[in-house]
Amino acid sequence: MTQIINKETREFQAETKQLLDLMIHSIYTNKEIFLRELISNASDAIDKLRFESLTNQDLLEGDSNFEIFIVPDEASHTLTISDNGIGMTYNEVVENIGTIAKSGTKSFLEKLKEKETTNDNELIGQFGVGFYSAFMISDKVTLVTRAPGQEKGVKWQSAGDGTYTIEECEKEKRGTTITIELNEDFRATSRPDENFLERYTIENLIKKYSDYIRYPIKMNFIKEEKPLDADGNEIPDAPATETVEIRTLNSMTPLWTRNKNEITTEEYQLFYKDLFHDWEEPMEIVHSKAEGTVEYTSLLFIPSRAPFDFYSQKSTSGIRLYSKHIFIMDNCQDLLPEYLRFVRGLVDSPDFSLNISREILQHSKQLKLIGKNLEKSVLKTLENILSKDRAKYEKFWKEFGRALKIGAYSDYSSRDKLKDLLLFSSSHASDTLTTLADYAGRMAENQKVIYYATGKDQASVERLPQMELLKEKNIEVLYLFDQVDEFTIDALKEYGDKKFQSISRGDLNLDDIDSPEAKKNTEAIYKENETLIQAIKDLLTGKIADVKISNRLKSSAVCLVSDDKGISLSMEQILSEMNQSMYKASRILELNPNHEVFTTLKNLHQTAPGSEAFNDYCELLYVQALLIEGILPEDPIGFANKVSSLMARIGK
Repeated sequence: MTQIINKETREFQAETKQLLDLMIHSIYTNKEIFLRELISNASDAIDKLRFESLTNQDLLEGDSNFEIFIVPDEASHTLTISDNGIGMTYNEVVENIGTIAKSGTKSFLEKLKEKETTNDNELIGQFGVGFYSAFMISDKVTLVTRAPGQEKGVKWQSAGDGTYTIEECEKEKRGTTITIELNEDFRATSRPDENFLERYTIENLIKKYSDYIRYPIKMNFIKEEKPLDADGNEIPDAPATETVEIRTLNSMTPLWTRNKNEITTEEYQLFYKDLFHDWEEPMEIVHSKAEGTVEYTSLLFIPSRAPFDFYSQKSTSGIRLYSKHIFIMDNCQDLLPEYLRFVRGLVDSPDFSLNISREILQHSKQLKLIGKNLEKSVLKTLENILSKDRAKYEKFWKEFGRALKIGAYSDYSSRDKLKDLLLFSSSHASDTLTTLADYAGRMAENQKVIYYATGKDQASVERLPQMELLKEKNIEVLYLFDQVDEFTIDALKEYGDKKFQSISRGDLNLDDIDSPEAKKNTEAIYKENETLIQAIKDLLTGKIADVKISNRLKSSAVCLVSDDKGISLSMEQILSEMNQSMYKASRILELNPNHEVFTTLKNLHQTAPGSEAFNDYCELLYVQALLIEGILPEDPIGFANKVSSLMARIGK
């Protein structure tokens, strides 16, 4: 009998109440995944105990036969899942079950609101709220648990109504037992796959989701046998006798230990979905075995889709480590470089020592060697996809390309490895992406640099005045839309022997406009208008570093560029958004001497130097150049007033 001690009733955390209400009212269409989640939790609990027992054998309490046991009971309408894992203390139950703030509840609830556009079944595993999936099919859930070394167990119970009871209890063995009292919809159903008290339904679900759980999942089966006569034949009218047969429902054979030629694609996919709680199939599978200096087997997966928080600072992922098929640790983040953190999978090596701490393990020589090999393997896989299946690679790029760009920017040692995997939009074709090798292959022999332009989208980039001359000459320009793109290009510096050149920084390095004759002509125009240019420069002191006669403009009156020594205007804006406003671009105002506005400026300077009209023209040209670059003027009201004033003068 369970002894009730200090029973108390508590309320769930507010967000947990919301979650339970959503689950109970059929947010999830695929109810069967509750069993996968509870079995995965049981397996994790055994993993934790097994690891802790490596340095503290007392935790085993004399029982090292790990198992998960399932008991369906049609009489009481209950389904029970038990494990002999790490269990929980009283305080751990309150912290882990009574509140789920640590499991990303807010983000989870936000995603539920987007259910119309989200694959709902993937969310449970993604947010670590698997225990609560039991409330999808139950009227009441009871949890009884005891941690190793504790005198008392803990009993937790809830009907999913916003409250739960918790009390100390007697529990002979360590571990956790969860009993689900099925609600009426699942006690008698016309759908066999939703009869969760039917043993063969349970068996099929375990084969589907949990076949590779490394611990035996057991269940009692009732076997009826009729007595036999002397010849070994059944006696027809004799009553049958019932015997209980305990069956192990999962294979437990680690998939990665088998010959990959004998493993089907479906088996790989089911293993991935079960281990990483992803509802989608992986995009690519990399299974390899290495022998030599260090021996290991690796099974890596490239997911089809990035997690919702993949690019947030809190996003963590890593590779699972096993030694001789024994789980050591999860999410080893030191194995692969940061830019490959989207890769999921495991490494099993007999060379890992089970007696050393996790911190030492993460920095071991074996691990570093394995990490280098895995990095090469993943990059080679991506290269093969890029060369053989461009459409597939572009799908990968849409999800994880930003990670590779960040890697090329932030990891000096990886730039050469990643440069040929980078994709960019370009003026070559609006509907396809290009590699740097593709761009270089299309360059004219006399083209000195690789041109790029930055902007929020293709339309805004193609409208830049700086694009006019390059369009006219049919010179390809890379389009950089992502904030990290320009940082990546600046870090690479060059591709082959061709340097990167922003169309908005420094000179364009075109032979015809940089020829002695063209330079001489530009110098002549500058000299002829030197006093005008100086007047504009004086008027805009503090706002610009220089005023120049432009050789890159065709139809536009003005543009704003920066010199090739400092940061660009677009990078200044990005750094400002990152609260790094101390970094400023050197702003250079370029004027088109062939534009009628330039002629108007010349006339105003000659007839009314320093007049209000002249000053307004100069200010308006500067603000126009700012707006073209996507930079708001410091004084938008003043700008609007100047436009109104100019319109009024023209009207007269």
